[in-house]
Amino acid sequence: MVDLQWLIGGEAGYGIMTVGLMMSKIFTRLGLHVFDYVEYPSLIRGGHNAYYVRGSDVEMTSQKRPVDILVALNLETITLHKTELSPNAVVIFDPNIVQVKAEDFSPTVKLYPVPFLELTKKLGADRLMINTVAVGASLALFSSDFSILEKIMNDIFGRKGEQVVGENVNTSKAGFDHVVGQYGKTLVANIAKTEQKNLLIGGAEAIALGSIKAGLKFAAIYPMTPINGVMTTLVANALTYNIVVKEPEDEIAGINMALGAAYAGVRSMAATSGGGFSLMVEGLGLAAQTEVPIVIIMGMRPGPATGMPTWTEQGDLRFVLHAHQGDFPRIIVAPGDPTEAFYHTMHAFNLAEKYHLPVIVLVDKYLNEGHVTVESKILREMSDTFVLQRGKLLTDAEVAAQTDYKRYLLTTDGISPRSLPGQKGGISLTGSDEHDERGLYNEEAEVRQAMMDKRFKKMETALSDFPKPELYSSESENLATLQQAPLTLVSFGSTKMPILEAMRWLKRDGIHVNFVKVSYLNPFPTEPLAILLKQAKKTLIIENNHEGQFEGLIRERTGLVMNEHLRKYDGRPFYPEEIVDHVKALLAKS
Repeated sequence: MVDLQWLIGGEAGYGIMTVGLMMSKIFTRLGLHVFDYVEYPSLIRGGHNAYYVRGSDVEMTSQKRPVDILVALNLETITLHKTELSPNAVVIFDPNIVQVKAEDFSPTVKLYPVPFLELTKKLGADRLMINTVAVGASLALFSSDFSILEKIMNDIFGRKGEQVVGENVNTSKAGFDHVVGQYGKTLVANIAKTEQKNLLIGGAEAIALGSIKAGLKFAAIYPMTPINGVMTTLVANALTYNIVVKEPEDEIAGINMALGAAYAGVRSMAATSGGGFSLMVEGLGLAAQTEVPIVIIMGMRPGPATGMPTWTEQGDLRFVLHAHQGDFPRIIVAPGDPTEAFYHTMHAFNLAEKYHLPVIVLVDKYLNEGHVTVESKILREMSDTFVLQRGKLLTDAEVAAQTDYKRYLLTTDGISPRSLPGQKGGISLTGSDEHDERGLYNEEAEVRQAMMDKRFKKMETALSDFPKPELYSSESENLATLQQAPLTLVSFGSTKMPILEAMRWLKRDGIHVNFVKVSYLNPFPTEPLAILLKQAKKTLIIENNHEGQFEGLIRERTGLVMNEHLRKYDGRPFYPEEIVDHVKALLAKS
């Protein structure tokens, strides 16, 4: 079985992100399942960057702790990651840059010096291109097919011209040839190329592509980690799909621009993280009061204040649930992997227009900036079966036929038929104050209560549009399994990925557990979730925050108390090893 984790580390500015993604593409084109994850400090310049890429010939859904191939572009990489090495790991380094001794490592760890700088000088290449030398050297450890990397270089740098492509191919080939000549072929594993069935995609890319498929026409995004990938993907496709992507002066302007576009009738969105969302809160309330449909991508990262901008956490659940003064309905969706990010984003746009309210897609750095391989046919099927639903959007004829159009008409489902500016007969008022059915300012007690009830009625109606909480089992997906398994894991969002990986490892050891994941968090699926959890023998809730925000939400909405919890809030995602060890320890005590 092939299961390799490769890590390249070095100083910011040495193209760690670029070559890390190259390695993910190499593994993908070899036919492997891939998961990658990047770590970098919250600095404008400098600091240590590390890119983890795991490739396996069996399905997997997260990183693992041990590193099998460590590429050190500087000594700091050795210092920081030496303890992560697997027993038979390989370390690639330039002895003129990194001075290490064999006795600094476990006796089974293999050291492969490669003169990165010397090879770049021979080719007349820039010093920064030691990264591509390192990728070529890495490839030689597990494959003899250099053409894979050559094709990737052409794909990535082709638009920059033949000279740039040639420099990258030549430097990477120099590293490849050096390892083959000095140390032999396929020293770590011999990965035979198989048919590539999977597509490598990141969470941010999936969100952007899901938005495009859903008919997005306007996006206002002020750059902020971890949603920058959403913006860059939209910009790259803007001309092809006739999308306006605006970088506003700040997040206040951003959400108001998006609201203006949505009010005018196009599908629009804003994207931000916690600090930017704080500035958007007034606009969020405006969207709710005026019943203008908008999608907001909210990327969680550790706070408070600036916190740790480039790291991951799930600490903003309560924030998005309660942001803004007063009560108003909002829908919150938390995808757990890139496939879900693609689908849930498409669905979010439908929900926003069907129910005339803000829909928040809650993600985090772990999901947004990582990449995973998925079956392309799954995304294609999701795309092909997606039906754009604009809800009660009146046609010109329908508006013209009305003698007394009321934008905020009281209805049994809480959803009022909607006209757009410019439609004949569809004139109405829209403002931030409480109003009557025509939109006229009104503070009468009866009107206020009727409008509040109308807005919240939409939440009851929306529940019928929500899929139920998902049940994953290492045996079979039914309630009998829930009753038989010794433990049921519970979580939301991106923790899905390491949890599923941990479940595979536990099954391999003869331990079967279940996993209940909630993706649609508001309105909360109280009844279906309670039915599932009441069947569980024992529950363990897993989340990336200090306070147990999701655990508290479950208790608040269902009255159910989780038996155990596992929380992590150091800015890093869960490793499957942490979950496996915790589960085994709990079961050993019971």
